[in-house]
Amino acid sequence: MQQTSGNEQNADQIAYWNGPSGQRWADRHAAQERLLGPIAEVLIDRAKPKPGERILDVGCGSGATTFAFAKAVAPDGFALGLDVSEPMLSQARAFAPKGLPLDFVLADATVYPFEPASFDLLASRFGVMFFADPIASFANLRRALKPTGRLAFACWREPKENPWMMAPLMAVYKHVPKMPPVGPEEPGPFAFASEERVTRILKGAGFVDVAMEPHDLPMDVAIGGGLDAAVDGALQIGPASRALQGHPPETYEAAKASIREMLTPFLKEQSVALQGAIWIVTAKAT
Repeated sequence: MQQTSGNEQNADQIAYWNGPSGQRWADRHAAQERLLGPIAEVLIDRAKPKPGERILDVGCGSGATTFAFAKAVAPDGFALGLDVSEPMLSQARAFAPKGLPLDFVLADATVYPFEPASFDLLASRFGVMFFADPIASFANLRRALKPTGRLAFACWREPKENPWMMAPLMAVYKHVPKMPPVGPEEPGPFAFASEERVTRILKGAGFVDVAMEPHDLPMDVAIGGGLDAAVDGALQIGPASRALQGHPPETYEAAKASIREMLTPFLKEQSVALQGAIWIVTAKAT
């Protein structure tokens, strides 16, 4: 497997997204895209890609957002998807629709030598919360933007506002010790939950006119597949899955039963919808 090199501070994240966890995300790409697709629609609406523009899609994963951006800027524009995960980028390259103006690069955005002032839009759906040094990372990304360039990305708000992720974890915690807390400045899915912190980071990297728009939306964790699919999804990826790693089968089965019990009241036909909460962050390069 090809491995990306990058800033040594990001080594743990690079290892994570190229190891078994990254492969699990890749294996679930179709289900995750059905779950997160509505968020991509909100992001693209706010990013306002225009035909002929060049777009840099950071943390592009298996490529769905890059495909969408490429369609929006075709035929004369271009979309570059960047990620540290070879398992997911392999899928992105395999699934890319023929004829779209796009490419992918396996790289760490913190140190990748982008051509200066070469992109109109920097975009990301949940791909920018994992930098060890976010100011340095965004400064490098800003150098890739034209002076007229802009930024638009989606990130999660506070854990308590996202029960679709946290409720299964609370059910698991009936059976296993709590994981060590993640500090508010440490990389992770909720690293950009604080409006103050995101604004400080982006301004520190040289961006201006930073704005953060909250969006609430239901997250069907069953993805239309019923209660069993919702339980299996919680057990395969996400915080509940991480909390159960290394525990014996009997603990796993007990936690699975608790997740099922917790999710059952939310079952309506084949959907299991819990609340999700995101920020859409926008800014200008200058």
